[in-house]
Amino acid sequence: MIERKERLFFYLCPPMFKIILYGFLIYLAYKFIFELVIPVSKATSQVKDNLRKMQEMQQAQQQQYQQQQKQAAEAQAQQAAAKETAVKGGDYIDFEEVK
Repeated sequence: MIERKERLFFYLCPPMFKIILYGFLIYLAYKFIFELVIPVSKATSQVKDNLRKMQEMQQAQQQQYQQQQKQAAEAQAQQAAAKETAVKGGDYIDFEEVK
């Protein structure tokens, strides 16, 4: 009778061992995916989004700076043109030496 139970145990043990092994492997795969792969992919997408936003902000600031420089150059050119017309349009006064 004992011999029969031992045979039965060894007969059932390999399939049970396979089930336990497969269950453990599935558990490890689950832990790997949900504790490493998904968080890393989320972090990389956040970093990409932040880099894209920073590049957009930098481009906007550069365009704003270029517009300000262009406006300043135009204003300076207008002031220079106004000075030239003011100097040319005035009356000429003869120089007289005062004694």
